[in-house]
Amino acid sequence: MKIGFIGTGNMGGALAAAVAKSEEKPTLLLADFDVKKATALADSLGATVADNLTLCKECDMVFLGVKPQVLPDLLKEIAPVVSRRGDVLTLVSMAAGISLEKVSRELGCKASLIRIMPNTPVSVGKGVIVYDTLNVSAEKEQTFCRSLAFAGLVEKLDESKIDAASALHGCGPAFVYLFLEALADGGVACGLPRDVALRFASATAAGAAEMVLQTGKHPGELKDAVCSPGGTTIQGVRTLEEMGFRGAATDAVIAAFEKTLELGK
Repeated sequence: MKIGFIGTGNMGGALAAAVAKSEEKPTLLLADFDVKKATALADSLGATVADNLTLCKECDMVFLGVKPQVLPDLLKEIAPVVSRRGDVLTLVSMAAGISLEKVSRELGCKASLIRIMPNTPVSVGKGVIVYDTLNVSAEKEQTFCRSLAFAGLVEKLDESKIDAASALHGCGPAFVYLFLEALADGGVACGLPRDVALRFASATAAGAAEMVLQTGKHPGELKDAVCSPGGTTIQGVRTLEEMGFRGAATDAVIAAFEKTLELGK
């Protein structure tokens, strides 16, 4: 099986690295306008560098890791090859805000299409990838999911919800990093060394998230379990509430969602 990646930036490169580890053991072909970047990644993964059209001619599946504003020109370039190959080739788009219907329209031909929205933690195997399909067989969909097994959670979601999911899981890591940095700043203010504070804040966040995932309990219930009557934690929670922490986090996701809708216009 051959899998190609057009665009080997942070996200494309991270997904290529995850696919390289999959049980499918695919042959990887990489393309990027920055040939040096593609070559460096290819050397690390045992992949081959080629051009866009070669990838679409030879691969069974091609990930399109380009920005939304670049995608239309790329689709026009590869459309003749895609048209000739029919449903033999599956295209996987990760352009924010660009629907499957719009990709199909830009191609001008029927094609097997998957739209995904991954997040950056795929680079450490702890990412979230939501996806939906158009003209993709069950067998091809299963192959797609197996190929990304080492990237993290891969979950199908109706396309109408993908932009909302992207605002949460796609942008969310940046919000979490901001919170971790702030927690560490608090630890430093209280006397901890910076490296210790960052390590403790990160491990605490990872552990708290895992508690939610493993127990299935509502975060509010888990929060209440930490807040002893008259204790220290409830005073910290009170301060966060007074400063509008909950509303700010909600508004951050909404702002990201609204921007995603703009990108799709």
